[in-house]
Amino acid sequence: MASTDRIPVLVPGRLHPHAVARIGKEFDLVALPAADPGLVTPELAGRVRAVAAMTTIGAAFIDALPRLEIIANFGVGYDAVDAKHAGSTGVMVTNTPDVLTEEVADTALGLLLNTVRELPKAEAWLRAGKWVSKGDYPLTRATLRGRRVGIFGMGRIGLAIARRIEAFGLPVSYYNRRTVEGVAYTWYPSLLGLAGAVDTLISVAPGGASTEKAVNRQVLEALGPNGVFINIGRGSTVDEDALAQALADGTILAAGLDVFRNEPNVPESLLRLENASLLPHVGSASVHTRTAMADLVVDNLAAWFASGKPLTAVAETAHVTAGARSAI
Repeated sequence: MASTDRIPVLVPGRLHPHAVARIGKEFDLVALPAADPGLVTPELAGRVRAVAAMTTIGAAFIDALPRLEIIANFGVGYDAVDAKHAGSTGVMVTNTPDVLTEEVADTALGLLLNTVRELPKAEAWLRAGKWVSKGDYPLTRATLRGRRVGIFGMGRIGLAIARRIEAFGLPVSYYNRRTVEGVAYTWYPSLLGLAGAVDTLISVAPGGASTEKAVNRQVLEALGPNGVFINIGRGSTVDEDALAQALADGTILAAGLDVFRNEPNVPESLLRLENASLLPHVGSASVHTRTAMADLVVDNLAAWFASGKPLTAVAETAHVTAGARSAI
């Protein structure tokens, strides 16, 4: 493998410390407080060939770095990166799929159980001494028994969730823009159609214009008064105002959310609801999995500069080859 110790890699804002440590050891690490094109000096513009980030990377920032070849994104979701613009200007974008699939799927099932069986509330009841003073925790209104589960976004994580749901003995259906080959789950050609056929909807959909507020009032009404909604994908896919209202007025029974539109800010309308189980975006948040994600960020950089072929290119930049930007 060719030496990479002098290739400048820019890290704007925060990045996983394991990735930072490896970049510092294997490349020439350059840090910026934020991915702000106004912070790019002429010296940086003339040097930087790579960006490793877990923050928004917009078109203006990409354009401010004329020697940029690759953006290594920390996370399977990369809607914060203008990958379309990157691809059109000959810049490779990579993400970190697969290494977090099982962890996120585990979290989705944990969140589903928390939502229907109210396990965090039951523990709080015990810790507050109410088991002694008031007796048993009240019976939960919801259960997994007899439920029909629909998955919005049957990609790698959706498939991993589906396997777990099957192990619970529950039927699985899904909505994607197109059917997934090799699976026996029932496909619905619309999200509304899926919601009307199930009573438990798990969203694993990516962010972006095509999924913006896809889970709206109409979808929640189709899910029904026994409905449970789980979101482990992106907060932007949900109309949060409509969801809060649906939970408050009984349009659906309960919801479990790990992601929100304006993180880390969670709407007060959701915080005050007793039938909402809320987590601070911890889907892949284990030491094991985040370290694996950090390694994949750096491994993508290393592979690109060694061979011109990264390990996990995103679809919008799969056509990009080494030297493509200089040829534009």
